[in-house]
Amino acid sequence: MRHLHDVERRTRLARRHAVSPAHRAPDPLAATRAMTVLHATEPATVHLSLQARVDGLTVADVDRVLYDERTVVKQLAMRRTLFCFPRELLPAAWGSASARVAAQLRPRLAREVEAGGLADDGAAWLDAACAAVLAHLADGREASAQAIREALPELTGRIDLAVGKSYGANVSIAPRVLTQLAVEHALVRGRNGGHWRVSRPQWTLMSHWLGEEPTPLPEREGYAALVAAWLRAFGPGTRADLQWWLGSTVGAATRALADVGAVEVALDGGETGWVLPDDLDAEPEVEPWAALLPVLDPSVMGWKQRDFFLGPHAAALFDRNGNAGTTAWWDGRVVGCWVQDDAATVEVRLLEDVPPAGRAALDAEAARLTTWLDGVRVSTVYPSPAMKG
Repeated sequence: MRHLHDVERRTRLARRHAVSPAHRAPDPLAATRAMTVLHATEPATVHLSLQARVDGLTVADVDRVLYDERTVVKQLAMRRTLFCFPRELLPAAWGSASARVAAQLRPRLAREVEAGGLADDGAAWLDAACAAVLAHLADGREASAQAIREALPELTGRIDLAVGKSYGANVSIAPRVLTQLAVEHALVRGRNGGHWRVSRPQWTLMSHWLGEEPTPLPEREGYAALVAAWLRAFGPGTRADLQWWLGSTVGAATRALADVGAVEVALDGGETGWVLPDDLDAEPEVEPWAALLPVLDPSVMGWKQRDFFLGPHAAALFDRNGNAGTTAWWDGRVVGCWVQDDAATVEVRLLEDVPPAGRAALDAEAARLTTWLDGVRVSTVYPSPAMKG
């Protein structure tokens, strides 16, 4: 059995994730494809993940692929998370990961409608509300959640979530209906009505946005396509890594591995990993490299088991819910995080010693990111303990 040591796994990450400065991607679409998907829970992550992987990138370059060319499209999918997908991978998600989430969320939302006193029959209420939204947007218009809510009495009402919990809230039902339609790929978050670092989506029909009716792949084919893309970017990974990333059952992950002909490899620590059958050759070495990645970057969030690049720093760099903060990398390992001061200057905070060459490279990346941000300060709802410290 081929043994893929941690050092080689980090080398694969450097080149395939386009995070090594010598191996950056030529454009934002290529960078997105390299990662399979980009995390989009926080809108700033999309721009900052691409900035780390594309030389000379501008905000306009990102907006072009998102809103003009529409080759990168936002879709709720694995683990109820919002991602940016390369357009060609959307049908795979629609038929598999997104469909699984949609089937989980719809009855839950119907129960919340009933518990909130909006209707005795939550499922019928939800059907009527969804139909009203689709009819309102049928002419191809793009509209904010507020505009849709104000135009449609069917979306009137508020519900209590997580009653008795510290994070409980009383929220409008309208955004939850829009989210349900989005995970069902009927709607899409189109143009952003605000700054790139904030989320102000203009909602529109997916068929209007893409210029064609969405056609999902069958579930099994969809999972296989997602797994093939994930293995190309993140392999080797364990079955546990894959099941976690997909947000699927172990059976779905196992079938997908078989469907793509994945091959077992040995990993350090005695684990068994998987790679595509044509991906067993040794990875050429790369020069030592530095990178600064944003909150929820896909290179950090792509595996469940991250010790081969994270070392002992998980508690410092993830919040209690498993969300990754910013990370500073030296030669394939996470060695700290980065923050901004009041003047928006990027500062690196190390969690371990690095050689002088590493410190210089990290300082150069901090200067590059500071210049790119040009005075913009990016906030987050997922600060890690290291970022707070």
